[in-house]
Amino acid sequence: MDLDPSVQLLRHTLATLAYRGGKTLRGAPEDFAGFRASEKTRTPAEILAHIGDLFDWAIAIADGRMEWHDSTPLPWPDETARFFDTLRRFDARLATGEPLGMSVEKLFQGPVADAFTHFGQIAMLRRMAGAPVRGENYFRAAVVVGRVGPDQAEPKREFD
Repeated sequence: MDLDPSVQLLRHTLATLAYRGGKTLRGAPEDFAGFRASEKTRTPAEILAHIGDLFDWAIAIADGRMEWHDSTPLPWPDETARFFDTLRRFDARLATGEPLGMSVEKLFQGPVADAFTHFGQIAMLRRMAGAPVRGENYFRAAVVVGRVGPDQAEPKREFD
């Protein structure tokens, strides 16, 4: 089945998020989930729970439902697994080729773009917590449509 090119681009975007987000999550120190940069900022666990909520919402709106839930953060390994699971389910929904309840553009500008922003926050918090994520030439990364789980290709060119 040939998918609409805009859906294919959105799926590539999800694979990119899995690659970059996975790199941001891997190797975080045990106490990182509760790190707080200031009294009024979210912890990494709260941000990651929000990202999971974003993709639950994306699935709902792809199916024509406007449903939002605020989740209580799970332990870091469970919240990480939840992120990849919601991303996988959203990608699988897109791959069906079934009509979407919302435009691809709205799906991108809402939940997907928001998730990229939040992974940037987690990466910055990792640096502040003394556990920075190594930089990488992401242009060279082996990002593959449909590969949206925790198992990603090794980096091609990292730097400090």
